Amino acid sequence: MSFTDQNQNLGENHSMSGRRPPELKPSTVKKIVFGIVAAVIVIYLGTTSFYTVQEQERAAILTFGKYSNETSAGLHFKWPYPIQDVKIVKAELTQRIHIGYRQVGSEAIPNDDEAMMITGDENIVSADAVVQWKISNIHDYLYNISDAEQFLRNAASSSIRAVIGSEKLDYAITDGKTVIQDKVREKLIELQSKYKTGIQIIDIKFQDIEPPSGQVAEAFREVTNAREEKNTKINNAAKYENDRIPKARGEAQALLENAEGQKKSRILNAEGDVAKFNAIFGEYKKNPNVTQSRLVLETLEKILPNAKIFITNSNSDTVNYLPLNELLRSGSGSTTTPPVTTPPPVTEAPQGGDAQ
Repeated sequence: MSFTDQNQNLGENHSMSGRRPPELKPSTVKKIVFGIVAAVIVIYLGTTSFYTVQEQERAAILTFGKYSNETSAGLHFKWPYPIQDVKIVKAELTQRIHIGYRQVGSEAIPNDDEAMMITGDENIVSADAVVQWKISNIHDYLYNISDAEQFLRNAASSSIRAVIGSEKLDYAITDGKTVIQDKVREKLIELQSKYKTGIQIIDIKFQDIEPPSGQVAEAFREVTNAREEKNTKINNAAKYENDRIPKARGEAQALLENAEGQKKSRILNAEGDVAKFNAIFGEYKKNPNVTQSRLVLETLEKILPNAKIFITNSNSDTVNYLPLNELLRSGSGSTTTPPVTTPPPVTEAPQGGDAQ
């Protein structure tokens, strides 16, 4: 190859390296732009038309800025913004706010502006509480209040101050804590219903109701301890009373029943004695002398069980001879000695004799 040919080839290569790239046609440019716009629209529709609601959440659908309906947990479709918008709130979650202190991790930081309040007897008391709440109406929650937590904090603080402001200090820090707690809860529920906040008050619990720290707190602590000791003694006394009264009533009832039994027994014995006397009296009326003699003998046997009785007839004019010494000596060897009697005259009836 000659030098001239080489120069020609170099010139051709130089002219080819400096050539401009081919220009795109207007139709091609339009297609590319349209594709990019379509991709952006698809991506926008995909990101704004589908939304996910978690298990403890509920979503409010706004159509042209106006509340239209609600959806629960799951994946849902809506019209893209600005046709429809969605606001997700934790409607199924029980939430808490602290009154009188702030919980930062595991540390409780006091807030004296909320905790300090005046009682009905013009004393200062510190009250800490926890309010449990949840969303009951999403529409009212989103449109009737601007800051739900701040509103609830102000309402709870106002309710606590209103109730404690009508009670005495010693009642608030001792026996009245539960009663005050119930009153505050009722008042707080009433405020939520009055202003239609869409908030449901589940419960309110007081952590502490006590006077400010220092000598005042120590004095009231001593009062509280004394009152608890008093209640303990009252309870012990009531326990002793409940133990003794039933026993005393049982003993009294046993005494009454025993007395009633003795009464009936004596009445029956008296009735039996009367019946016996009437029977004897009836026989006595039939034959007074025989019955009288028999009764005298039976009575002597009862009142003188170990005596030796001798009966004689003193109606005759004859003096009876009774060898008492011989009779006593002869009867000393035997255990039982029948009484010695002198037979009465045949023509006369037996009469009572003299006992010696």
